Amino acid sequence: MTESVGTTNGTPHTTGTGPAAHEAYSFACMKCGHGWEQSYDIEHHVDVSGEPRVVYYADGVRVPSPLTRPTCLQCGGHIVRIMRAGQVSMVSAAAERLYSPRRPQPTTGPAGDAGDSGGRADGAPHRSGHHWHLSDLLHPFQHHRR
Repeated sequence: MTESVGTTNGTPHTTGTGPAAHEAYSFACMKCGHGWEQSYDIEHHVDVSGEPRVVYYADGVRVPSPLTRPTCLQCGGHIVRIMRAGQVSMVSAAAERLYSPRRPQPTTGPAGDAGDSGGRADGAPHRSGHHWHLSDLLHPFQHHRR
């Protein structure tokens, strides 16, 4: 993959140094919380002055390096965390499992036996639909700031 040296539009042509590498990254915007993944074809070149250059392609389109100043696709913010590939899908799957409705457990008692009454040992009803979050636990302390 060797290109001829010269200029056509003011930018020097480069000489390819080998096959394109394939990299994938996960991104998370610290401003809006949007997460996404993107794979890149990375070509290493040497320009006419002998300087190494790296060119990134995403879906066949030349793009700026995702490592220099990534931009959130949703809000346009630049406070973006870059992680190894698979992080966004792993977190999304965990969140889906965490917040998806649970199937009721079948009772194993004899016919006509209600099995578990759904209450606690002290007779209070069991609250299965409530999920505690850190903010719920810290809420009582937020009003005592001075």
